[in-house]
Amino acid sequence: QVQVVESGGGSVQTGDSLRLSCAASGRSFSRYATGWFRQAPGKEREFVAAISWTGRNIDYADSVKGRFTISRDNAKNTVYLQMNSLKPEDTAVYYCAADSSGLGRRARGVYDYWGQGTQVTVSS
Repeated sequence: QVQVVESGGGSVQTGDSLRLSCAASGRSFSRYATGWFRQAPGKEREFVAAISWTGRNIDYADSVKGRFTISRDNAKNTVYLQMNSLKPEDTAVYYCAADSSGLGRRARGVYDYWGQGTQVTVSS
């Protein structure tokens, strides 16, 4: 069993940065891939970034590539999402999810555990 809790959201201006954290409980978390997803009002939840359990395989949505960086510290059971050059269209609730395959994939359905989300609001 793995539980994940997101933190670090907030309200910022266009061009600002935020770092989201996904803290996990469960000794096996270091073997899980972790993904970040987001959901804006009236829209479907979409893939943002994913990292394999080793950290070697990383994937980003085109909309965030070059601005967001995902990383993990397995010693701390924590995955981070550094978000730079934020835009109003990045406004959403951001969710962290854990995938027992360890691979780091885009599909929502492969993730076993989800957090409650953290709100990110970017104003122009």
